[in-house]
Amino acid sequence: MSNSLPKSIWFLAALFLSLTASAQKFAFTHDDTLRGSITPERIWWDLAYYHLQVRINPADSAISGSTTIQYRVLKPGQTLQVDLQRPLKVEKITQDGKQLEFRQDGNAYFVTLQKAQKTGQRESVVVYYSGKPRVAKRAPWDGGFVWKRDKTGQWFIATACQGLGASAWWPCKDHMYDEPDSMLISITVPKDLTDVSNGRLRRVTEHTDGSHTFDWFVNNPINNYGVNVNVGKYIHWADTLQGEKGRLTLDFYALPEHEDSARRQFQQVKPMLKAFEYWFGPYPFYEDGYKLVETPYLGMEHQSSVTYGNRFRNGYLGKDLSGTGFGLLWDFIIIHESGHEWFANNITYRDIADMWVHESFTNYSENLYTEYYYGKAAGAAYVMGTRALIRNDRPIVGTYNVNHSGSGDMYYKGGNLLHTIRQIIGDDVKWRGILRGLNETFYHQTVDGNQIETYISQQAGINLQKVFDQYLRDKRIPTLAYKLVKNKIQYRWTNCVEGFDMPVRVCLNQSGPDQNLKPTTQWQTLQKSGITTLTSDPNYYVLVQLLK
Repeated sequence: MSNSLPKSIWFLAALFLSLTASAQKFAFTHDDTLRGSITPERIWWDLAYYHLQVRINPADSAISGSTTIQYRVLKPGQTLQVDLQRPLKVEKITQDGKQLEFRQDGNAYFVTLQKAQKTGQRESVVVYYSGKPRVAKRAPWDGGFVWKRDKTGQWFIATACQGLGASAWWPCKDHMYDEPDSMLISITVPKDLTDVSNGRLRRVTEHTDGSHTFDWFVNNPINNYGVNVNVGKYIHWADTLQGEKGRLTLDFYALPEHEDSARRQFQQVKPMLKAFEYWFGPYPFYEDGYKLVETPYLGMEHQSSVTYGNRFRNGYLGKDLSGTGFGLLWDFIIIHESGHEWFANNITYRDIADMWVHESFTNYSENLYTEYYYGKAAGAAYVMGTRALIRNDRPIVGTYNVNHSGSGDMYYKGGNLLHTIRQIIGDDVKWRGILRGLNETFYHQTVDGNQIETYISQQAGINLQKVFDQYLRDKRIPTLAYKLVKNKIQYRWTNCVEGFDMPVRVCLNQSGPDQNLKPTTQWQTLQKSGITTLTSDPNYYVLVQLLK
């Protein structure tokens, strides 16, 4: 893909931050540590339930409300950390109706609890807050609140906050390692507007002041950035899918001006769910249903409330990221953001340094969707076509405990890593079993990247540690160097981590024969006569170099 494409094509719909920071040297701050580490004021209590109540006032772009945080005491502690980003402010915090003292340290609030916190007890605090939340400059990459209007002048409002953090608009335990078991989201908006959030709508309560409140209940664990608000003059239609776990409800929301386009484009949801259930196992949130919601920005993977702004066109804003033509056969946002229901919302990273667990697998899901409907060669061509977008600027794994993600290569390079591992395993039935097994084994869990790496190696029966180290923790492309010496070929891995020993399939001369090699970083010799060239199977993301 040429460099003349719009800049947005170089970034997928999750985090602009992860790419723009790629060439920088990072100087981490105290705020980074408070946000990105499991502090002593976080570790002693376990989230059980949130009740988020927010009143949205579009007239002055202000919000106010509260979060009730129910938690289990894991070990005694008297100071509790809650996060809320400036310019929003905490007004008061209570426990059992009694007001508590707290101190602010940047975007963290440290609450002094009065009653003894006893191991095993279930307790709660209520955090009241208000203010004007950060306005998103370029959602979803530079996130916050989006305040727009539709063509009729009605408000069109949404939130998107991955990386930035949910505490940009509501008080919470803003670290990914801990999720509530369930959640109630109560959003109050002017009476002519509708709110769509996560989970299932329980009730709508009308108020005498001309507003009404939408109560959405999330029956499953949910990561903090997955919680969302979508407000507009929506139309709604529903459908069902008979899936692997039974009847799955499907709900669709769009602006009236886009109803015809949305009804046509959103028909891609059923085929998507069918393909992903085949590859990854049952949709992880049958209890909460699946929703696709039009928003005033490109889209995000909000759990059971996937957001959409791809202009009702196939591809990524009408472009094919792979340059193969296959990317124009389906809507990028519907496929990619829905793939995150398995990898991001079902399996969630504990630390954003392991964001590749979300983005590499979901990038690869585009390949698998293409393969499911257009054949294995088409899927392979798609993922290999995205290599033109790989930067190899820095490692994919970020820095732990400081809220720092790695290179944006976690998308395209990460997808090609998984495609390469599939070649190493060489058994498509086993590979599909690994993908489904990941979603079963780590169902509704937060994970470290190493857990995913270990699981794949164990299930494959192959030690893939050096492969993961090379592609995730090193920015170089491994290079198979070879020399032709009379009736033999000498070869080894170069441009790689120490001990790199990935097997690879190669082609001797242009027309074959194929040969499986097990190179290491030491020279090995293959006795072959009449060989003039050696090329790697293009399904492996490697380089080949002839040494004279």
